[in-house]
Amino acid sequence: MAYNPAEVAVGGIVLAAAAGFLLYAGEIAGFGGTRGGYELTASFRSAEGLAVGTDVRLAGVRIGSVTAMQLDPATFRAETRFTVRGGLDLPEDSVAVVASEGLLGGTFLEIVPGGSPMNLAPGEEILDTQSAVSLITLLLRFVTGGEEAGTGEGSAAE
Repeated sequence: MAYNPAEVAVGGIVLAAAAGFLLYAGEIAGFGGTRGGYELTASFRSAEGLAVGTDVRLAGVRIGSVTAMQLDPATFRAETRFTVRGGLDLPEDSVAVVASEGLLGGTFLEIVPGGSPMNLAPGEEILDTQSAVSLITLLLRFVTGGEEAGTGEGSAAE
C-alpha cells in the first residue's frame, strides 16, 4: 500500500488540531486542576448551589474550584474546602461569598479580598462568609411586603 505524503501531512495536522482542542476544552472545564495551588476552607450557614467542582472566582476570574463539602454535625454548617491557584496570596480578612451568575444562572464561590497585610496560609479558614440568598425567600418577602407569610396584618389569625 502506497502512502501519499500530502495525505499523511494533512492527517497529522488534523490530529494535532484535535489534540489542541481537547487540551483547551480540558483547561476551560477545569480538568487541569490548580497546579501548584493550595487549599483553604470556609464554613457557610447555607451553601445552596455549591457542589464539588464549582468554580472559585476572584473579580470574575476563575482561580480554583471547590474540592469537598460536608456538614459539621456540631455547628450544622456546611464546611467547604476549595483550592486557590498558586502564587495568589489572599489577605486573611478576605470574604467568601456564595454568589449567583444571574437570575437563572449557576452558582459559584466568590472571594472578595480584604485589606490586611497578613495573608492566608495553606489550610487556613476564611472566617468571614456570606451564604446563598434563596430566590424563593426573596419572592415571599416581596409578596408579603417584607413580613413572614401568615404573620402580617390582615392575616386569618386576627
